[in-house]
Amino acid sequence: MYTIQDVSEKTGLTAHTLRYYEKEGLLTGVERSQGGFRQYSDEDLERLGLICCLKNTGMSLHEIARFVALTNEGEQTLRERVEMLREHRESVIARMAEMQRYLDKVTWKLNFFSGKLKEYEERKGSAS
Repeated sequence: MYTIQDVSEKTGLTAHTLRYYEKEGLLTGVERSQGGFRQYSDEDLERLGLICCLKNTGMSLHEIARFVALTNEGEQTLRERVEMLREHRESVIARMAEMQRYLDKVTWKLNFFSGKLKEYEERKGSAS
């Protein structure tokens, strides 16, 4: 079992964010000690890993909460969860392709201006 501070250190999420995720239904079933302190399990850490992955790849917290709710409903929701992940994957692929186009343009401009800089420095050096 892990404390909220342990989980914060392991995940990079603040304690505030962990409590927020729990309040919003993204992280359900976190155990409590007799003193009322949160006690996170390895399974909770695994779920947090998925939550962070989905969030960092552009899924909204609302959609993640829906996915978690479906997971909690059991196997009868497998088809819907698979479809959600399939659609999300397609969205990530499309954004990656868009970012690759942007990267290609930045790289082209970098090469162009690097060439201009080299020409400038050569002219400047020969004028001295």
